[in-house]
Amino acid sequence: MGPGGGDGACDADQPPRVLTVGELSRHIAGRLEDLGRVCVEGEVSGLARPASGHLYFDLCDHLRGVKSLIRCVIWRSRVDQATRTPLANGDRVVVHGRLDVYAPRGSYSLITDRVEARGLGVLLAQLEQLKRELGDLGWFDRARTLPALPRRIGVATSRSGAALRDVLRTRSLRWPGFPLRFTHCAVQGAGAAEEVARAVERLDHSGVDVIIVCRGGGSLEDLWCFNERAVAEAVRKASVPVVSGVGHETDLTLCDLVADHRAHTPTDAAQRAIPSRAELEERIERGRGFLVDAMAAELSGRADRLWRTARSRVLRAPDWILGDRSGTLSAAGRRLSRLASGRGEGAAALLGRCSARLGAQTPDARLARLRARLEALSLRLGTPVRELSADLSSRVTVAGRTLEATSPLAVLARGYSITRRASDGRPLVDTDELSPGDVLETLLAEGRVLSRVESSEDSAVENSEDSAEGTR
Repeated sequence: MGPGGGDGACDADQPPRVLTVGELSRHIAGRLEDLGRVCVEGEVSGLARPASGHLYFDLCDHLRGVKSLIRCVIWRSRVDQATRTPLANGDRVVVHGRLDVYAPRGSYSLITDRVEARGLGVLLAQLEQLKRELGDLGWFDRARTLPALPRRIGVATSRSGAALRDVLRTRSLRWPGFPLRFTHCAVQGAGAAEEVARAVERLDHSGVDVIIVCRGGGSLEDLWCFNERAVAEAVRKASVPVVSGVGHETDLTLCDLVADHRAHTPTDAAQRAIPSRAELEERIERGRGFLVDAMAAELSGRADRLWRTARSRVLRAPDWILGDRSGTLSAAGRRLSRLASGRGEGAAALLGRCSARLGAQTPDARLARLRARLEALSLRLGTPVRELSADLSSRVTVAGRTLEATSPLAVLARGYSITRRASDGRPLVDTDELSPGDVLETLLAEGRVLSRVESSEDSAVENSEDSAEGTR
């Protein structure tokens, strides 16, 4: 059945019934109500919660490169019951509810009464994996300094987007007519990442000093091309600093992380890259003032030095120089004369002292001193030596007398003799020391007698025969 209860097929003989907009909206609403409750799986995007307290978001997916989207709303009274956990952009969820048509705009939406989480969304999972990979490569660590006065700035964005208008408006405010080189590229949709990458490469090869990559705000899907590897590689390979101004302050893309400087908005990016002519003119004016003041101070100082020089005594009456120099020279001559005289007297006195010391050190003087010292020592040593000699003589005399009194020779003089063996010269004191045939030596007061032992007897035998009969 077609709208209004008739057959939906168009009959060539019967024209279709003309419906009002309200009638068509009510008919569509009725057909949607016939579907009853539906469950839809997709990815959360464009999440918003205005002051009214209602929760609005888009549920989308990408099937074979085609993006599908449906608007969802959770009324304020159902927010706490419908969402067990807070929603975030990129969440993969299953939404339960009924379809409804909003007649004033002819749009339909899914009135949601329950949301079930399905884990991290596919897009955000891909993004997180790529972030980790590029972070390990060190692509997020570079931050080159922007030139203070670039010759030309490149801008890569869409010619139909608000970002380009923001950049041009900022240029008009900061420096009207500042050289910009614009390269158009798609900033969302299929193939946008490749276009942005090619635009950055063309600008880098064109000789610009700074590159601005920017676009206005949007959902995660709208900004997704700036999260692709092709854009990150082009920004990383750029030979000049890159300023990324993608989306709004809350949006953070891979391009923002790889770029040398991240701006919150396209306007902020233009303010960072484009120098302010007013500020530069103010700096130049301040520098001119400093230079004028410095030159005035220098000229004033030189004029003051010139005035003092002109009034100096040297230029007014130069004759005094010769007079002062003559007086100085005379004083120096007198000081030199006194110094020379004093030095001469001191040298003469030193020479006299040295001569006296040298005279005292002649060989004759030294011999006289040594001779006098020897005589003094001789006098001092004479008395002790004589006393010591007399004492030694007396002691020798006493010892001689003692030796003479105890000498065996003195005993021999009284008629005694000493008998000893001729072989070893040992005196005999006992007959047991003799053997027949031993040769004896007898010492007399004068001379000696040699004899041979025939026999010997003990001293205890009385009236023994004289053993001398066997001697000769």
